[in-house]
Amino acid sequence: MRVGLHALGIGDGARPEVIRAVATAAEAHGFARLWCGEHVVLVDTPASRYPYSADGRIAVPADADWLDPLLALSFAAAVTHRIELATGVLLLPEHNPVLVAKQAATLDVLSAGRFSLGVGVGWSAEEFAALGVPFTGRGRRTDEYLAAMSAIWTRDPASYTGEFTRFDAIRVNPKPLRDGRLPVVIGGNSDTALRRAVTLADGWYGFNLSVADIPARIAVLARECARHGRDLEELTVAVAPSDGTPEHLPGLAAAGVTELVVVAAPPTRPDEAARWVKQLAWTWISSGT
Repeated sequence: MRVGLHALGIGDGARPEVIRAVATAAEAHGFARLWCGEHVVLVDTPASRYPYSADGRIAVPADADWLDPLLALSFAAAVTHRIELATGVLLLPEHNPVLVAKQAATLDVLSAGRFSLGVGVGWSAEEFAALGVPFTGRGRRTDEYLAAMSAIWTRDPASYTGEFTRFDAIRVNPKPLRDGRLPVVIGGNSDTALRRAVTLADGWYGFNLSVADIPARIAVLARECARHGRDLEELTVAVAPSDGTPEHLPGLAAAGVTELVVVAAPPTRPDEAARWVKQLAWTWISSGT
């Protein structure tokens, strides 16, 4: 099983010297992919419930540094050569899809085809309000934006008409390097997210799930594949367990997981961060597999 690392972009992981240390060490010690998430806006007293914790609160302080994931991963791409890169996740309905299509393809070109676009629908009504985007209908908006971006990546000129976006005979370059295809991964643990991964994407990213709950989620994913005429093996299945240990890797692989993502915050100093990555690699890759 592949092992990824979700450690960049927040707090100490937002500092350029730490990003460089973590990214280069992760590549040197066998991590398969670097993940970086997104929030444009945090608020001090949110009314919206965070769906990935028992108390409904995100653990990141509202005043923490949180980098734009496409820019952070561009920096990581510049200091590495082989390790893959992914947004985990970009909140697609908050963005203009034409601009995201161009930015994602640009990162794919600059990284020599190492980038996957992980997207989610978002959960914070306050964030959507600050950006002037309706919170209601964000799922439909996400689906439409994915279709519009696919048109941009695969056609030249491209046209699309939908409820939320429309363009006619536009040229948006560069194109992604893999025959005009950019792998898309859907984040989220709901049945709707799993269905979206099967019908509109190339993979699924389950975040902060208990190890005990992962096989049931993959079973839903498999049922959706059967319903929509897809093979589960066509999809990448990445999970970031809330309670996983290296001993769980064989069982997760048997359940259909293709990548376990270690979520952790790096130390402050670059030399400590590099040693920290080496220790994580020994724990999860060398001893875990």
